[in-house]
Amino acid sequence: MVLMAVDHASAIYNAGRVDDDNAVMYVVGSALPPEQFFTRWITHLCAPAFVLLAGMSIALAGARHREREESRAFDRHLLIRGVVLVGLDVVYKSGMSGGLLLQVLYALGIGMIALVPLRRLDPRVMLALALTWMLADEAITGLVWDPAGTGSPWLALLIGYWRTELGTIIYPALPWLAIMMLGHVLGEHMVRWHAGTARWSPVRVLALAGIAGLLVFAVVRGVNGYGNMFLLREDDSLVQWLHVSKYPPSLAFVGLELSLVILLLAVLLQIEPRIPPRPDAPLLVLGQTALFFYVLHWLFLGLPAGLLGLFHASTLATSYLAAAAVVIALLPLCRWYRGYKRAHPNGWARYI
Repeated sequence: MVLMAVDHASAIYNAGRVDDDNAVMYVVGSALPPEQFFTRWITHLCAPAFVLLAGMSIALAGARHREREESRAFDRHLLIRGVVLVGLDVVYKSGMSGGLLLQVLYALGIGMIALVPLRRLDPRVMLALALTWMLADEAITGLVWDPAGTGSPWLALLIGYWRTELGTIIYPALPWLAIMMLGHVLGEHMVRWHAGTARWSPVRVLALAGIAGLLVFAVVRGVNGYGNMFLLREDDSLVQWLHVSKYPPSLAFVGLELSLVILLLAVLLQIEPRIPPRPDAPLLVLGQTALFFYVLHWLFLGLPAGLLGLFHASTLATSYLAAAAVVIALLPLCRWYRGYKRAHPNGWARYI
């Protein structure tokens, strides 16, 4: 959540921002200043983490509802939540940008809707489908995607990247659905582990999966051909190795970023039992009010920029200060909203 605030503050304030994360936007030979590049790069963890954890949480919540024989009610909740997320992108974010803008909320929403039937699949089948798409994504995308990013917006809803004067589709549904499905498989494994029916601990599974993903990244980026979604490495510098395609996500991007998320999750699961519980810890509060924070932080970042004339006109340092300020300012509101949501478990707040 904090890294997300940094990225969005940079998108609003930072005149030197680097965000050419695909073959459409990047001009071969362009400079990638390290301070700008790495500010952007550290925030690449955000979207894979959101989508993976959404899949895991759906699996964990789905197991609880199965125990209470409330699967249909949970399906209805997922469907409504998915529609709300897509609607926020179509109405709220698109309204703020002045044109169609489909980003991570769209991908999350479509993923939740798709998991209503998909979560009935055997985890092994779901894992096979997710990995198959990740491996085949570039081949399929290359058949139908216009490298200029101006092809069919209908196809871009599922694969590719689309950008014209009418709007932008940044997060196609299918590549991110594959990540959510992978998260669901991991969540199902956690359920089986706690039920005593899985041999390997979640930490061990996550560690092995993370290492395997990093090996995939190393091979794909090293060979410098298929799997890079047409954004090839220009030299052997660290920046070029890490300059992978996010829009749409390449196999190299997924191998690197998702593996880092998974390894971090393994570490956190390992150390969590040793950390004294602090219900009002700032990061915990932000995590428990993620969508509420997401909706408000755009306003809290954008309004001062508009009033002070700082849109795309300030420095990287200003972006970091703005991100810190918005986190501090929204923490009390997030804490209040968490309390309201808990006091009204069946109200509208369960969808936000």
